[in-house]
Amino acid sequence: MTQKYEPVIGLEIHARLKSKTKMFCACSNNTWKSEPNEHTCPICMGFPGSLPTINKEAVYLGRKMGAALGCEIKKFSKFDRKSYFYPDLPLGFQTSQFDEPVCEHGNLQVIVSGEKKSFRINRLHLENDAGKSTHSAHNSLLDWNRAGSPLAEMVTEADFRSPTDVSAFLKEVQRILRLLDISDADMDKGMMRCDVNVSIRPFGQEKFGTKVEMKNMNSFRNIEKALEFEIDRQTKLCNAGKKDEIVQETRGFNPDTGKTFSQRSKEEAMDYRYFPEPDLPPLIITQEEIDALQKEIPELPSSKILRYLDAGIGIAEADALVNDKYVNAVFEFVSEKTEDMKITSNWVLGALSKYLNDNLEYSLVNFNPENLVILIQLIQNNKISNKIANQIFDEMISENKNPEEIVEAKGLAQESDTGAIEIICKEVLEEKSDLVEAYKSGKDKLFGAFVGQVMKKSKGKANPQVVNELLKKLLS
Repeated sequence: MTQKYEPVIGLEIHARLKSKTKMFCACSNNTWKSEPNEHTCPICMGFPGSLPTINKEAVYLGRKMGAALGCEIKKFSKFDRKSYFYPDLPLGFQTSQFDEPVCEHGNLQVIVSGEKKSFRINRLHLENDAGKSTHSAHNSLLDWNRAGSPLAEMVTEADFRSPTDVSAFLKEVQRILRLLDISDADMDKGMMRCDVNVSIRPFGQEKFGTKVEMKNMNSFRNIEKALEFEIDRQTKLCNAGKKDEIVQETRGFNPDTGKTFSQRSKEEAMDYRYFPEPDLPPLIITQEEIDALQKEIPELPSSKILRYLDAGIGIAEADALVNDKYVNAVFEFVSEKTEDMKITSNWVLGALSKYLNDNLEYSLVNFNPENLVILIQLIQNNKISNKIANQIFDEMISENKNPEEIVEAKGLAQESDTGAIEIICKEVLEEKSDLVEAYKSGKDKLFGAFVGQVMKKSKGKANPQVVNELLKKLLS
């Protein structure tokens, strides 16, 4: 059935910046697993008479994030007071940015199901976070550790047309934040949070439908499921002639039921009564500083994925190769030396990933990628087979040994002598004469059994290419 409606989705993404201290005071910004209220001071607690100062490192990280997202870095920006009440916002207002944010008008290219798409970014501004409330049946407890932590908030245009678009975009943003060490961006720890605005409209209509907001989503999967349900809910109401029942509101999402539910109505945009922050000076940056910052931005994950696809790597594998910056660093280093992305991808995502999963105490940071280069080059130069390489891999990585030394010490070098291999091939064919007759009568699949027997007799040392050539010759 032809779809009558298309979804229109926009995002507001909050990223907790990875500075050492909070946005406007010297309290530690590393509060994960800390005791409640351990990292507080009169400034982040909003005590009368305390004066904030701007965290230079946080401003740098925010601008760097904007540069990576293709934004215009503003030479002049300022902080403003955003007046609204949160019970866990100690100042009674939030220090944010209104009409002069640090960055504006960005554009990020993302690979969605193997296709390149572009999504516009309206603005990126800096602000401080609120604290954390914990509620029980009898009381509410407040932890101010997070209050004052530096946030970068990115607001996109309503360019997304599917939950898949949204998920791909969020994953790309998370990769960029981690690659550039701007934020840990762990959604389950609240270091990257997302507000999602969604409406539907008839195909071809320019005017947006009635917007529904889902706040503080912290899971890629839950965001996709919430959007799928909400798009379906709004579509069914429109098809049933109940368009007026879609109201502008904030809805929550229950991951157990997979459904959204109404939390509060939002009839019109709230007036936050912004005014310039009187205790903080404006932020000024020169064009020379902007140029230097933009030069710091490396090749982004989406660009790498396109390179990997061109080299014949599958979309799932390419995606996995850019998910972790250490895995990607190993892949880039090794593939440049071996000049073979596909075989390097197989080893990085295969044996190396399996070893890391089986040995959780081992850190990839300590891995010597030069050994993997040598191992792959031994295979490329027909010095060892894949089977032998797999046999020595764990020893190579766990003991940080040069694979050439392991091969020499254990006598594992690949046998490529045609005469020696031919003797083994003839022995196998004589021992399996019944299978030879079956093969010659048309059962071609038995060829693999002959190869396996030769490899077994040679203890994996025979060159598989030579084995295949000799067996075909002998069987013909």
